[in-house]
Amino acid sequence: MSEDFYDVLGVSRDADEDEITKAYRKKAAQYHPDVSDEDDAEEKFKKIQKAKEVLTDEEKRRQYDQMGHERFQEAEKHGATGGGAGGAGGFGGAGGAGGFEDIFNQFFGGGRGGGGRGGRDNRPRKGQDLRTGLTVDLEEAFEGTTKQLTVTRPETCPECDGRGHPEDADVSACQQCGGQGQVTQVQQTPLGRVQQTTTCPRCDGAGETYSESCSTCGGDGVARNEATLTVEVPAGIRSGQSLRMEGEGAPGENGGPNGDLLVEVDVDVGERFERDGADLHVHEAVSFPQAVFGDTVPVETVDGTVEMDVPAGTQSGETFRLRGKGMPKIRGRGRGDLFVQVQVVVPDSLNEEQREALEAFAEAGGEEIDVDQGFFEKLKNTF
Repeated sequence: MSEDFYDVLGVSRDADEDEITKAYRKKAAQYHPDVSDEDDAEEKFKKIQKAKEVLTDEEKRRQYDQMGHERFQEAEKHGATGGGAGGAGGFGGAGGAGGFEDIFNQFFGGGRGGGGRGGRDNRPRKGQDLRTGLTVDLEEAFEGTTKQLTVTRPETCPECDGRGHPEDADVSACQQCGGQGQVTQVQQTPLGRVQQTTTCPRCDGAGETYSESCSTCGGDGVARNEATLTVEVPAGIRSGQSLRMEGEGAPGENGGPNGDLLVEVDVDVGERFERDGADLHVHEAVSFPQAVFGDTVPVETVDGTVEMDVPAGTQSGETFRLRGKGMPKIRGRGRGDLFVQVQVVVPDSLNEEQREALEAFAEAGGEEIDVDQGFFEKLKNTF
């Protein structure tokens, strides 16, 4: 993994914040120490967090682009970099505490961080989209189903209605920033004199402080709650596809709407079938006489048993196509197909009558049979 922050996240140098955030979530899910088996997963995860921290902070990113990776790292050691976006964010903060499956820690890092509740910018903002997973079996994916799932997510604090303080708390201008919501620091560094303006850490950019904080949410305005939701899974869903539950994500800011909950579906196909989009593949055993003389055999599909014609002279490994016997097409009409690969099964033992009949069959075809080796040993080698 390259040290360059853009390479770490796999984005271009002109990527916007949404692209960076999406790339971060994908990489973090891959290398989070709770789920990755790689020996250096923790080190890679920290690099991913650092890259996201810098590239989603407008001031830090500007400095990073100007200085380059090595000079920026050196300047940061001497405190000559900064920005208003706050901590590393994502999956439980820099230490990853809280676990991969905790949606609250994934996107809030244990608190609101440097930007607070939008600083002095009071524009309504939509809440963060959250993600979770859901597993269904092949039959449920075929029919479509309704499933319940439980998620732990941030919600607007019911005690203070998202204010972060009691309604009757006394308000005053922040003493640290004088009500501006920002503080400016000037530092002398090896690279010269640097002036840095950041969000006020005391008031989180609000410009105001209150005599007391909400006892339920500790002033964050959000509370961590468990919610049980019902999701409709459409027929034909495939592994890796996501279902969007509008308004079931994190709460918005300044009166903005809630984000959405994205439910990533995993379809457990089971052992009998293999799936390729809307098509299914299966192996079906037939006997040697059925393959030689032809027959009609029952084939179990995902929604019942059908009859399939096996022509005379069918060879082991031959594949037959049963049209419309696969999975529903989620974005179109009709169904995929079922591909049945025939495997000719040779019995392990024969009675005397069967043996004599097959030896006569071989001799009639001009084959020289080593009876000591066994006729069916040769047949097995053939198939």
